[in-house]
Amino acid sequence: MMEKGDPVVQKVYKRMRLWEFPDQYLVEPTDGSSAPFLAVSRYNASFSLIDELPQMISSPKIWTIFGVVGTLKLLAGSYLLVITGRESAGNYVDKPIFRISSMKIFPCDISLKHATEEHKRMESEFSQLLHIAENTPGLYFSYDVNLTLSLQRLHDLSEESKLLPLWKQADPRFLWNSYISEFLVDNKLDPYLLPVMQGNILLFYSSSGFKSFQYALGENILNVSLIGRRCNRRTGTRMWTRGADSDGFVANFVETEQIMQLNGHIASFIQVRGSIPLIWDQIVDLTYKPKFFIWNFEPHVVEKHFQDLNKKYGNVLAVNLVNKHGDEGRLCELFGFAMQHIASENVRYKHFDFHKICGELYIDWLSVLYYQIEIFVYKNRYFLLNDKGEKVEKQIGVVRTNCVDCLDRTNVTQSMIGRKTLESQIRRVGVFHIDETIRMHPKLDECFKNMWANHGDEISIQYAGTCALKGDFVRFGKRTIYGTVKEGWTALVRYYLNNFCDGSKQDAIDLLHGHFSWLVLRNRSVEAVASFPLAFSAILSGIFYAMLSLIRVVDEHDLWNIFSSIMWGGMSYLVAMFVKANAPIFCDRPRLNQPRL
Repeated sequence: MMEKGDPVVQKVYKRMRLWEFPDQYLVEPTDGSSAPFLAVSRYNASFSLIDELPQMISSPKIWTIFGVVGTLKLLAGSYLLVITGRESAGNYVDKPIFRISSMKIFPCDISLKHATEEHKRMESEFSQLLHIAENTPGLYFSYDVNLTLSLQRLHDLSEESKLLPLWKQADPRFLWNSYISEFLVDNKLDPYLLPVMQGNILLFYSSSGFKSFQYALGENILNVSLIGRRCNRRTGTRMWTRGADSDGFVANFVETEQIMQLNGHIASFIQVRGSIPLIWDQIVDLTYKPKFFIWNFEPHVVEKHFQDLNKKYGNVLAVNLVNKHGDEGRLCELFGFAMQHIASENVRYKHFDFHKICGELYIDWLSVLYYQIEIFVYKNRYFLLNDKGEKVEKQIGVVRTNCVDCLDRTNVTQSMIGRKTLESQIRRVGVFHIDETIRMHPKLDECFKNMWANHGDEISIQYAGTCALKGDFVRFGKRTIYGTVKEGWTALVRYYLNNFCDGSKQDAIDLLHGHFSWLVLRNRSVEAVASFPLAFSAILSGIFYAMLSLIRVVDEHDLWNIFSSIMWGGMSYLVAMFVKANAPIFCDRPRLNQPRL
């Protein structure tokens, strides 16, 4: 509830109608505000405000929308992106939050009638990519509170900052629609500027009842939630976005905030994950595990990355979970070498060979890691408000965890650190005794595991296209037969998506974030039309006809069938060898922002 004297912030419109006219789209706020219509030209997506609807010759199509996400200007046409479906996702600081369930792209492309055939072809391809973008997973927003800010940063906002529109308060790293909302910003359309965050929000309990869970600790009700915030600086898919760029921004960087509410107290604990901050790639080539390419060993890139983390979070402990030997060994060696040169009181490094120590069965061995980092976690604390709303603790440092993908091993490890911190917070409030743990409460233990496993799945779907591996480690604390079978299937799906789907998905992501160059356009080279399914079908057909001929040889002893069998078998072999030798051209590669290879 707003107290007397609280600043009044200009609100974002919560519900609107979109009218489709032949020459423009009109957006009409319908949440009780007497605001003018926003007119969007269908020629060039220019904005203007008008006071009333134009005269209608025929009835226009009308859409109910819940937010304007932004506009995207391309070579010959522009596009308006709006929210057409939303789902309740609980409350954040007692303000409702929503998950986007559907979006729609409205083209502003009437000017294409006068464009060249080349521009029309390119716009057609861009339009197809934008339809991929319509299905972007894990998008959240709120009309009343800034989801891009942690509880600690929200609490520390100055009174002057609280008067700013939500988009101006936002952390630009986590503002998913930062690029496509620039035109709205330029036109000072603050009531239409809805900050959207990509990530994950999971609640044990919320007053709205979404995925509600209540756990009674004596006479107290424990509420725990997780919020994951994905950075927009180096966005993309698993195999096409690895490592760091020259500015030190890394792939799959996610800030995870674990929030506890108990006995009137509120606590928040931040962890981060992100790719190894070296300039490296892993280009798909039809093999299950493509080779790692380390382009340039530039320690200053690592230094830039950790300087940025120091500014944002304070002290940093980097926990590196990759293998010390094999293909990952070179990455591990160079990362460790770079960290030796920048290690200081506020930047520390710890390597823990997850696979060697924990293997596939012994998840409890992670306690070895915690004993090694416990002092850092304790000294850098967490954010805590007492039952009077007063700040009694501030988090002054963060644990940064990585494996190769920053998905599976990373999520297992972060869940362990989150568990230990939650136990410490419950003791601090005086509800747990000194030796009491979450495991002593089986229902609480089960819900905590499921929450972190679901969090890992959501983050993995956004980056790799599938649920996380090692999910049974998090859910059950051990390997299970079901988990092993599911992991095998998930690995196959990842292989297919990474090789044959993610290039186009990467292009769609690059379009939305402005990470593309008009000098690097989707082309008509052999790479653009090569088809692995076609080649694979040719191989299977050859094998089929070779086997059929062999069967007939056995039945009829016919020399022609012997020759036919050899011919088809030989063709299959030659096609297979050609595909193997030219594997990269049969993969779906991004075309708008060429990879480093």
